[in-house]
Amino acid sequence: MWIAITPEPIRPEEVVARVQAPEHGGVLCFVGTVRNRSRDRRVLYLDYEAYPEMAEAKLREIAQEVLQRWDVADAAIVHRVGRLQVGEVAVVIALAAAHRRDLFPACQYAVDRLKEIVPIWKKEVFEGGEEWVTEHP
Repeated sequence: MWIAITPEPIRPEEVVARVQAPEHGGVLCFVGTVRNRSRDRRVLYLDYEAYPEMAEAKLREIAQEVLQRWDVADAAIVHRVGRLQVGEVAVVIALAAAHRRDLFPACQYAVDRLKEIVPIWKKEVFEGGEEWVTEHP
């Protein structure tokens, strides 16, 4: 298992490499990027803030839930903090298993759970203003 909160750019292939192994026939990777529109506004950039120790503990909790609940062998979750421009990678979740069957629901769960419990805050800066985002679609 590999968990990280980082101010550095995230390279999805490096996160995937953390879970790849000869016995893993399937690796599923979710990459969340900064989009250019939100709630009918043009997004200029996002600012992410986190309480790193608590955020990493919660990410570890999510990974452990995934490993216990599904037939998933390994997990890596990395979330970026700081200022991110449109198109930059904000989060990567990589899961590995012998077979693909459990990877899809496990990854969906991990993404949803991250937005529910991890203390990471997102401020959208858009044309004409800025706003801390409290809902998670």
